Formats: sequence, structure tokens, C-alpha cells
Amino acid sequence: MTFYDDIYPFYVVQRTAFIFSTRLLTIILVFLVVAVGLLLILPGIRGKSRVLWMFRIIISLFIGAVIVALNFTSDWAEASVTTNATYKSFSNAVINADIGLHVGLYGINVTLKGNPVVQFNETINYNEVFSWHDTMAKVYEDALERGLPNPILYIAEKFTLSSPCGLIFQYRYSGRYASATLWTAFCCWLIANILFSMPVIVYAGYMMLATAAFIFFSMASFSTIMNVPQCVFSIGTASFEAEYSHSFWLALATGVLCTIIGTAVVIFDFLVPEKIKEAFSVGVDSDEDDDVSYGEVADTPFWHISNPQSFFSVFKNFTYLFTCSSTA
Repeated sequence: MTFYDDIYPFYVVQRTAFIFSTRLLTIILVFLVVAVGLLLILPGIRGKSRVLWMFRIIISLFIGAVIVALNFTSDWAEASVTTNATYKSFSNAVINADIGLHVGLYGINVTLKGNPVVQFNETINYNEVFSWHDTMAKVYEDALERGLPNPILYIAEKFTLSSPCGLIFQYRYSGRYASATLWTAFCCWLIANILFSMPVIVYAGYMMLATAAFIFFSMASFSTIMNVPQCVFSIGTASFEAEYSHSFWLALATGVLCTIIGTAVVIFDFLVPEKIKEAFSVGVDSDEDDDVSYGEVADTPFWHISNPQSFFSVFKNFTYLFTCSSTA
């Protein structure tokens, strides 16, 4: 211990507590930049369309950010317990700590925080990530070599292939399909935003319903882990099981929001199609376009043919317009 100045030799540098996922931070920053960029054009929009445009931007970007972020959150299912447990292997030291299991679509996070944090002259504040992309046996072996605390090793061992619980098969495959359907929902969201800018509002509503459907499919895929016998984690004198957490309920709320938006757009397009197009500023001709003057040919557009057999007049008007635009 003295070689690294009271730091365990398994860690070359001082460990720092987990604060915030860099992936989630990147996603939030990207969508915030897009939101600010789109909101900057609000002063150029006149009338009631300005308010509707603002709500469209905020709600749409919120849905998109949530769909992307749900792929990288680690709290689709969680479990925690406060108990006394042995700290390290080959040691009789017992600590009182908060132990947590956080399940995401790509792996698990195991947390260990002491009560108090400093015990035995060491800061006990761990957050270890075990990803499905890696071989769990290799990751577990690395954790053993680094000398992680016993509670973390115990939980991680439950997700190895050799564990009789078989949690790796339940969570990895359910998370894989849930992630695939979420990315499909994100594609539907992109198409819906494109269609909202075109005079086919009803199809945008259909795509919002498709977005909601794929979000619900992802929830159904993840929910399959609850249809098999759950493995009970026993540490010290306490035990716990994983249950649905924040990301799962956030996905449900986002799916319901997409369903409401899609249903409302389809119904309003059927009842008042002109009003819904006006609300989305599509398919409505501006009166200002009728006042544009093109000199002598303003009253007779160049595409207007009074005599079908006289095509020369059309060519003459087109040449005049081209000459005027070139000399301007």
C-alpha cells in the first residue's frame, strides 16, 4: 500500500466517484444545440405560428432525445439494499454500505457506497460497469485481478455464463431487442418530423403512432426478463431483487405522449384538414405571393398559353424574364 501512497496497488491512479455518463451528456448537449439553433429563427415567424412552432420544437426534440438516451441509461431495472458485508477477500473486515444494481440495455452498473464513505482509511465509493459487448467471463476475471470488493464480485458473478441463475441470457437478449426497437422508433421519429413539414400531415400522425408502437415493443422486450424466475441476491443478512426503474417508466410516458400526438393529428386532419395544415404552416398559400410583379408580363405568366398552337409567345416571355433577372 505504501508504494502508491495509501492507494491499493490494483489502482495505479486515485479512483474518482462516478458522476454522470459521458454518453448521456453528449446526447443532451447535441439536442440542446439543435434546439437553440431552431429557436433562433422564432423572431422571423409571425403570428400564432410562432407559438406553435416553439411547442413543436420543444416537444419533438424532447421525444427524440429521450429515445436516444434510453439506449444508454443504466436504470431500466434497479435494486438496492443497505447491509453489513465483508469488504475484501482474505480479510475479516466488515463494512456497512449501500449496495445497488442498475440494469441497462447494454450492461449493468454495480455500486457500493460505504456508510460512512471513509472506512478503514479508505474511500468506499465504487461504480463498476459490466457491459454485454464484452465477454462477461473475461470482465469478471479482470474484476478479480483488480481486487474489487466482495459485494461487487458477488453480483457480477451472477451474470456470468457459469452462474446457475442464467441472468446473462435473460438481460442480454432482452436488452438487445429492446435497443433495436428503440432505434427503429428513432427512425420513425425522424420521418415524422420530415412529414410534418410537408402537406401530408396525416402520414406524420401515422409515423408518430409507429414511433409509439416501437417504444412499446422495446418495453415489451425488456419485460420478458420478469416472466422467468428471478434470481435473489443475498448479501450479508439482506436480499433484494431487480424491479422496473426510471428509464422503463420514462419510455412508457414517451410512448403515451407519441400516441396522443399521433392520434390527435390523425383525428384533426380528418375533421379540420385546413386548420391542421395552417397550424403546421404547410399547404397554405401566402397572399404576398400574389402581389409579386414581374414588369410587363406580371398579368400574363410565361407559362400561360392563350393559343395552344402559338408556342412562340411562351418562349418570348421566358426570354424576357431571363434577361430581366440577369441584368438585375
